[in-house]
Amino acid sequence: MKKSIFAMAIGLMAIVGCSAPQSAPEQSAENDKNEVIETIMTRRSIRAYKNQAVPKELLDQVVECGIWAPNAINAQQWEVRVVTSEEWINSATAAAKEAAKGTPQEAQFNDPTFKNLFRNAPAVIFIGHKPGAYTPVDCGLMAGNMMLAAKSLGLGTVCMASPVRTFLLTPAGASFLESLGFSEGYEPLICIGIGYPDEEPVAKPRNREVIKYVE
Repeated sequence: MKKSIFAMAIGLMAIVGCSAPQSAPEQSAENDKNEVIETIMTRRSIRAYKNQAVPKELLDQVVECGIWAPNAINAQQWEVRVVTSEEWINSATAAAKEAAKGTPQEAQFNDPTFKNLFRNAPAVIFIGHKPGAYTPVDCGLMAGNMMLAAKSLGLGTVCMASPVRTFLLTPAGASFLESLGFSEGYEPLICIGIGYPDEEPVAKPRNREVIKYVE
């Protein structure tokens, strides 16, 4: 239990700054916002991005925050692959479009706002795992850390499973999967499109009725 609590605390600290320890800001009447909570509450899924590459140093921070997420018995049975190649993204999109002909997935390619398979993002982070009882949860926690870190750095993200399930893990995506170089026994689970946002989506309401206290 102590290890779990410690790991969660480290994960929260990582969202604010993962590459180096940060001193806590002094609180006052003018400066009493909780920056972590504010980041959580203002994060949105982004599907429109500026034509601007994300600097590697920011991507490094985002993925570093990811590996500081809590995970079962600290087994860390996950792997991360970051794709920044426009050629790779465009080629994967073209292959997916060809494979989708005559299937329900074809509709997404006819959307006038469609640019690429990864919700138009200029870079993609793939999260892979060694399939097990808890690794999907671990990877979800990793993705959450990454998306919140990205938001805190002025970036936008969108988390996706469809490009993995309907393309990367199919015969049409086999060569692209191989190029990612996941270790033997590991496979991609989800991916995160990341870039500079070119939209500000309105927050959708949340159902607070799902929250119950047992007292």
